[in-house]
Amino acid sequence: MLKQYFQRTPLLNGEDSNAKREEIRTYFHTTQDRYENLFETLRTDDAYYKKSISLRHPLIFYYGHTSTFFVNKLILAGVIIERINPALESICAVGVDEMSWDDLDTTHYEWPTVETVHNYRRTTRNLVDKLISELPLTLPITWESPWWVILMGVEHERIHLETSSVLIRQHKLEYVKTHPDWRPCQESGDAPQNRLIEIQAGTIQLGKDFANPLTYGWDNEFGHHEATVPTFQASEYLVSNGEFLKFVQANGYTTTKHWEKEGLSWLKFSAAQYPTFWIKKDSEWQLRLMTEVISMPWNWPVEVNYHEAKAFCNWKAANTGQTVRLPTEDEWYRLYDSSNLTNVPFNKPAAGNLHLDYYASSCPVNKFKQGRLFDVVGNVWQWTETPIYPFAGFDVHPIYDDFTTPTFDDQHNLIKGGSWIACGNETLRSARYAFRRHFFQHAGFRYVVADPPPAQYSSRYETDKMLTEYAEFHYGDAYFNVPNFPATLAAIAIAAMGDRPARKALDLGCAAGRASFELARHFDQVSGVDFSARLIGQGVQMLQQGMLHYTLTDEGDLVSYKERSLANLDLNNVKGEVEFFQGDACNLKPIFSGYDLILAANLIDRLYDPVKLLSTIQTRLTAGGLLLIASPYTWLAEHTEKKRWLGGYKKDGENFTTLDGLKELLGQHFKLIKEPQTVPFVIRETKRKFQHSLSEMTIWEKLP
Repeated sequence: MLKQYFQRTPLLNGEDSNAKREEIRTYFHTTQDRYENLFETLRTDDAYYKKSISLRHPLIFYYGHTSTFFVNKLILAGVIIERINPALESICAVGVDEMSWDDLDTTHYEWPTVETVHNYRRTTRNLVDKLISELPLTLPITWESPWWVILMGVEHERIHLETSSVLIRQHKLEYVKTHPDWRPCQESGDAPQNRLIEIQAGTIQLGKDFANPLTYGWDNEFGHHEATVPTFQASEYLVSNGEFLKFVQANGYTTTKHWEKEGLSWLKFSAAQYPTFWIKKDSEWQLRLMTEVISMPWNWPVEVNYHEAKAFCNWKAANTGQTVRLPTEDEWYRLYDSSNLTNVPFNKPAAGNLHLDYYASSCPVNKFKQGRLFDVVGNVWQWTETPIYPFAGFDVHPIYDDFTTPTFDDQHNLIKGGSWIACGNETLRSARYAFRRHFFQHAGFRYVVADPPPAQYSSRYETDKMLTEYAEFHYGDAYFNVPNFPATLAAIAIAAMGDRPARKALDLGCAAGRASFELARHFDQVSGVDFSARLIGQGVQMLQQGMLHYTLTDEGDLVSYKERSLANLDLNNVKGEVEFFQGDACNLKPIFSGYDLILAANLIDRLYDPVKLLSTIQTRLTAGGLLLIASPYTWLAEHTEKKRWLGGYKKDGENFTTLDGLKELLGQHFKLIKEPQTVPFVIRETKRKFQHSLSEMTIWEKLP
């Protein structure tokens, strides 16, 4: 009987839509099964609630996160309209990367029971299975198809299959147990002698085609990149535990000259003396695997973060006189292409320790030969010198606009090749995943010798048209004598407060964050919340660096370069009072409460269900607190279903305005304390094209 390999990511084309429907159904269910199977390695329910590391949520979050992701994205795509469990879909929505808006304070979370999450997963599974049966399917599947969102959910869960396995590996041993479906490799021995192999110069071409993607891909894989890579040398093997031991024995962790500045900061924080998964027991070395500890397999790849890998390369360069460093992403693709590798076959085992085809652990670095090298793909991910950056023609998928863009900060380096548990999209040649340099994955490295190092591709600029327009709208010039809109609203709000308490304010739908900073002139604490991580990123950058750089379209390909700072806006002294969070205004977490003021600027007519927000917003305000709503009332079915509009339609044969709707909805808990006021705003599109709009502002006081 042929072995059934863990199903590969489906092709998006074909002639038989019914067969493709069933292929995707199987892909979905096998992924769900394998993910739940992973959590069977936890010994008790307590293991779900104890953090493996301080920078991550406890595992109960990740158990629920992948299912809530399906619901949240399907709602955003308009495929479904009703939530299953709003509370769970809020608490398990965000928290994968330690972004500045990601609140990891455990006191803010009331985690659900394991049984609750398990039942939720069953319900969500049935929902997605029903959609797979009923959604129309036209091949090939492209970005615009609702099937892309379903595949997005499946591939997202496969990513978390790996990241959750790392967290389980970092858990205390008392919380985990061995499992027959997660057996590690049993082979070990002495480390082989590494040597350099010459890789000839060549050209690499990268980038998926939006019109014909062939397989599912994340946004950073699309566009186009081409480069000619000069001849270089690469280590035949990944760096093994045995090879890395020489660095440890040479006092590599205490010799500061080997470490980059950022690496030294991590070293000081962690107090590391050897790799995280190594265990020193008397004079013997052991290795922590996912669910057990074994005697050190010296011929397995060492697993370290970028800083440790970089320090090793610097140490080796100092001792050999060669330019030893990590490979760039472009150089890794030369390794891949020169090894004549292809994507993992559908019905044959992978060419390396990949896709769970062999072990639930690493294996010897000299086991899987690929061309003249070993482990170009598989075994462990390989750190590169390259911070992730967008290809030419990059665009974000509207249903997941914050998958990659928050990592365009020169602080997330690409890892290549995949590990033993990498599967689905992760195993493809086109895959591009990046992690913060101090993070641990099932990741190691190989080194190269090349002089001079090739240029790096920077992502530290903002050229996205929508984001640059928002940057200018919030922090840029005034046009046609129309004052800055966020600053104007904040000033009106502060004036309306009078002598009321000014402890906390909420800038709901904060976008790029200017009003949050302006409110901090008066309030002790201001929270800015927005659904878009891309927009929040601008406020976070201002908060952390005090400055934004962006380009503005003048005409055609001609642009102007802009720099804006908090100092120039006289806002530098309020940074300590401002914080930003990602959140859904229609499904806010309970922690967003106790405010003396809530500002909702140009928000209500962009919500999928504004009634959900406004029918409970009084619970988030203190007695006598103010709610300031500003909106041009531009109701569009693409944002809000007509039946959910607050106004802008006929009711009983008469005009029913949004103001009428607001009075009807808010009247029970608020009184309108000021006549509606028109506040104009201007958005610059190009040097000669502007949007001039009028927002109607109303101020409501919460009744006692």
